[in-house]
Amino acid sequence: MTSAVDPKPMSRTKAILYAVGSPLILVALVFLPAGRVDWTPGWIFIAVLVSLFSLSALLLARVNPMIYRARSRFQPGTKKWDLILLTALLPAMIAEIPLATLDAGRMGWSNVPLWVVLIGYVLLAGGIAVTTLAQAVNPFFEPGVRVQNERAQHVITSGPYRYVRHPGYAAAIAMFVGIPLALASWWGLLPAGLAIALLVVRTGWEDRLLQAELPGYADYVRRTRHKLVPGLW
Repeated sequence: MTSAVDPKPMSRTKAILYAVGSPLILVALVFLPAGRVDWTPGWIFIAVLVSLFSLSALLLARVNPMIYRARSRFQPGTKKWDLILLTALLPAMIAEIPLATLDAGRMGWSNVPLWVVLIGYVLLAGGIAVTTLAQAVNPFFEPGVRVQNERAQHVITSGPYRYVRHPGYAAAIAMFVGIPLALASWWGLLPAGLAIALLVVRTGWEDRLLQAELPGYADYVRRTRHKLVPGLW
């Protein structure tokens, strides 16, 4: 039997650029559309997001450090249809923040109650928590859709995978909704809606691929009936 081959690690230069560049990009996405850097809700949003993702990273570094290799790049064999789908999904996902901050920080188009903002933060925190749990138990959690034959991929049934087949996508949907609400913007829900629609399509296509190509997944489908939401779909 051929031994499993793990993905190559991210280069030190790339890791440093990612660690430094990601917060800077987030700051730019928040404050350039807002037109000012003294917008307190923007700093609260950044502080919460950076804190939550930092806690997630610390946990994953202890329980599943291989996930950083798996998620460092799109690996060979990623399906072409997935790459095409992501060319629309990723811009829609990113557009949520600048549109929401343009709205709430500069234009004032939306009137969002504080309790809705708090719901947004709950959705954001819950989404990050669930996707962290999914990555903690699933070493095959890659950014692209493919069957990882060279890594001896097998079906994961522990953690949140006991309840839905794609908990990472369910968590992403919660975050897509939570981001504009946390920033007090109704308009930010427009690109969020597009991102969610594309993610639902991706979920269906990936599920069919896994049923056809990943050994044991069809049996898992029979035991775990729902893709994203327990009791619904």
